[in-house]
Amino acid sequence: MRKNNDNTNAFLIHICGFGGYLYPFGSIITPLIAWQTLKNRSTFLDEQGKEAVNFNISFALYQLIFSMFFVPFALGTFFRNINNNSNFEWFEFNFDLDSESFFGFLGFGSVMGLMMIIRIILIIMAALKAKEGENYKYPLTIKFIK
Repeated sequence: MRKNNDNTNAFLIHICGFGGYLYPFGSIITPLIAWQTLKNRSTFLDEQGKEAVNFNISFALYQLIFSMFFVPFALGTFFRNINNNSNFEWFEFNFDLDSESFFGFLGFGSVMGLMMIIRIILIIMAALKAKEGENYKYPLTIKFIK
């Protein structure tokens, strides 16, 4: 009975990663709280909690880095579409997406959407493996908590 309870708790720790869809930083805070409250019950819960927290921190870092690559393109589009005269008597912003801007936004949205789908799949796989009692390791995870 104890092992089944640990498996269920490990499953819930991984599923807590979906907390980011409910509130900001929920994908990091929720598994962190769940892991901190359950880590002393077994080494399996401690390992799975660390893995879930490390994955969610790593994923947030990857999203931040990717978003930072997008900022110059967004600012370039913004400044390219500003129309003002030399005296700065009026300011008009024309957000007309030309083909360059449109495909840049479309590409960014596609990559971010693909990253989110991969994240959902990995969390579900980890949760199902933990439910079976297997020690799951997320790919490309930076070990912030050892």
